[in-house]
Amino acid sequence: MKEQPSVLLVDDSRDMLELLRRYMNGMGLTPFTCNNVVDAIELLEQSPVDLVITDLNMPDVSGTQLVRYVAQHFPKLPVLVITGFPDVQVAVDVMKQGAVEYLVKPVTEAELRSAVEKVLGVNTQEPAEAPTETDHVGMPGMIGRSPGMQEVYRIIERTRNNNATILVSGESGTGKEVVARAIHYNSDRSTAPFLAVNCGAIPDQLLESELFGHTKGAFTGATTNRAGFFQAADGGTLFLDEIGNATAAVQAKLLRAVQEKEVTMLGGTKAQRVNVRLISASNADLNELVRTGTFREDLYYRLNLINIHIPSLRDRKEDIPLLINHFNAKFSKDMGKKALRIPARVMDALQAHPWPGNVRELENFIHRLVIMKDTAVTMEDLPESMKMVSPVSPEDGTLRTLAEMEKQHILRVLESAGQNKTKAAEILGIDRKTLREKLK
Repeated sequence: MKEQPSVLLVDDSRDMLELLRRYMNGMGLTPFTCNNVVDAIELLEQSPVDLVITDLNMPDVSGTQLVRYVAQHFPKLPVLVITGFPDVQVAVDVMKQGAVEYLVKPVTEAELRSAVEKVLGVNTQEPAEAPTETDHVGMPGMIGRSPGMQEVYRIIERTRNNNATILVSGESGTGKEVVARAIHYNSDRSTAPFLAVNCGAIPDQLLESELFGHTKGAFTGATTNRAGFFQAADGGTLFLDEIGNATAAVQAKLLRAVQEKEVTMLGGTKAQRVNVRLISASNADLNELVRTGTFREDLYYRLNLINIHIPSLRDRKEDIPLLINHFNAKFSKDMGKKALRIPARVMDALQAHPWPGNVRELENFIHRLVIMKDTAVTMEDLPESMKMVSPVSPEDGTLRTLAEMEKQHILRVLESAGQNKTKAAEILGIDRKTLREKLK
């Protein structure tokens, strides 16, 4: 019988070590755990392993020093870095010092499995079982049999191994980053970095520096040269979410990066060649932003060479039971308990729900159920805002449109939250900006 590959896990968090250990066991690998670098080095000297997975920010001796030590003393041993404090310059440094992959917490099991498989060159998938209702046709890490999702899979398959820029569109919570990751990890760039940047979460005055880097003295506080996300993603994929928030200056530099395959640091004069596949996404209607003059038309057409539109959950209702069963199994397994039993009546109610927060709202809701319930879910466990909304209007008996049902649900949640938009957005699983747009 072939010996299982062994993995050394290093993290000062006991909870994270336990989670990683479970992931490795689930992949059929043999895990060793250490909560500090000194013990990890001692173990490496005594017991050879096939892979090291380490955190970076640890007391006394950092994970960066472990990466450097492994590169010097075990040059053929691959190191995969996982950190909860992402920093572009640190990512660049650890990759230069020998790390082969850089992941950001919270890391999903699917993402970690993909990275481990690429590094070790092994298949860690569990043995195939008889088909179940949670099975689906599509890309790894993506769930759905609906025609809309089949079209998404078709485009991903056609474009995954070329360098065409891709614009992913869809409502908040539909899974645009999931699509970007599927493209990257199913492509010939899968062993290179994948970096995701939320342009809406970075202040306008910092976005240019974060994307393209800056030179020493470029602005107050710039004490050294610092690489940006484009340099860190060289050879791999850069996913720019909420691209509609980019300033005019950033848009101009993005256009040059797409056209000329080169970037210039803020405060610098010398252009740097970069080999980056660019995938962008936006909740906002970029066509409308182009019409109002807030987004460059030439950049829009460059970014939108290939368009992938992710349908909202209300437009792919046949996928809702698949997603519910997937999240039920996933969160139950994480908590070491049996999956909840969901009776047909409850499943029908959840399938009829409009889910304005899309997959993110559904995932959050099932997660709460798994935490709060032990065996089965009943109709009484559904909050008033989540109970089945009648598709028939009480005024005249006519059928409601999906938009009308969604509107009724949003207003119900807002009322239950005391008109607190932040709390209502959290319940719905969408951001406050999206809620404001829907309320308009």
